[in-house]
Amino acid sequence: MRKKAIVGAILAAASLAAGAALAGGDAAAGKAKAAVCVGCHGADGISTNPLWPNLAGQKAPYIVKQLKAFRAGTRQDPLMGPIAKNLSDQDMEDLAAYFSGLER
Repeated sequence: MRKKAIVGAILAAASLAAGAALAGGDAAAGKAKAAVCVGCHGADGISTNPLWPNLAGQKAPYIVKQLKAFRAGTRQDPLMGPIAKNLSDQDMEDLAAYFSGLER
C-alpha cells in the first residue's frame, strides 16, 4: 500500500512538471517577437523611461497575467491595450519566457 502511494505521488509530480513545461514559452521565439516591445521597454528589457516598466527578470507568470489583462481590457493603457489585443496566448508565453530570462 505504501509503495502505491509513493509511486502515485511520483507520477503526479511528473505529470505536473510535464504540464508546466508544455505550457511554458520559448525564449528564442519570444526574442524574435519582442521587436515591438523594445521601443518602450528597451532591447535588454530595461526601460529608459520611468513611465514604462522594466521587463527583464520579471517572473513569467506575472508578465503573462498582465498581458492577458491588457488584452481583456481589465487593465487599461492606451499603448499596451492595442498591442496585447494582437498577441496570442503562445505569443504571451514566449515573450514572458524571453523577458523573464534577462538579467535586471
